[in-house]
Amino acid sequence: MMRARRAVWLLGLSLLAVAASPAQSPLVAELESAANTYHRDPAQLDRLREGLERVGAATPTVTDLIALARVEFLWGDVRATSREAKLAAYDRGRQAARRAVEQSPQNALAHLWYGVTTARWGQTRGVLQSLSLLSEVKEEIRIVLELDPTLAPAYSLAGNVLYEVPRLLGGDLAKAEEMFRKGLEHDPRFTGLRLGLGKTLIRQGRVAEGRRELQAVLDEKEPRSPADWTVKDATEARAILAGLPGRS
Repeated sequence: MMRARRAVWLLGLSLLAVAASPAQSPLVAELESAANTYHRDPAQLDRLREGLERVGAATPTVTDLIALARVEFLWGDVRATSREAKLAAYDRGRQAARRAVEQSPQNALAHLWYGVTTARWGQTRGVLQSLSLLSEVKEEIRIVLELDPTLAPAYSLAGNVLYEVPRLLGGDLAKAEEMFRKGLEHDPRFTGLRLGLGKTLIRQGRVAEGRRELQAVLDEKEPRSPADWTVKDATEARAILAGLPGRS
């Protein structure tokens, strides 16, 4: 009887904790949709960013903080019109993601967005000026893949880091190719992965293979994110293909 009462009491505490925990902002669901449709109305990112920044300044949930990191990343990529504005957005994103990691150390998405925003912040500053961040980003990639080895964006982050960083500083095109291919095994419609694979193959001198991957980006009928495909991936793939030597 005592055990039963104790179990009921513990259950009551558990339910109380759930009931007392703050609910995530409805802006999180709006961002989930906007992340796939912002190409139709990029200005919607402005409103979502402003709203999530207000949420982040109050008592945000881990999910709120992850959404804030994500929208700062998107805003920096799509809406910011100066290097300074981009850097500020990416830095706000990484601070939000860091708070999410602190609140939930086993949350793969929190680690992912901390790695993504830190990598983009460093890339925008300049690789040579951001070498101190490289080990931090690599550690976040390791943690994410340990927590969730099926998370395709983590392979995109890993592949791009290995592609962008000079070889003498840890870059590795063969490993970048491996990461992009592994990510595509988990999500073949993730066009950012295929774009990265195409660029890596071309840099390796395998131009015909790289061309096929870039053309596959353009030919994708159901991209994972229509917005990213329209604004980023297809645009870059088309530009690279236009600059390649003729098929002959």
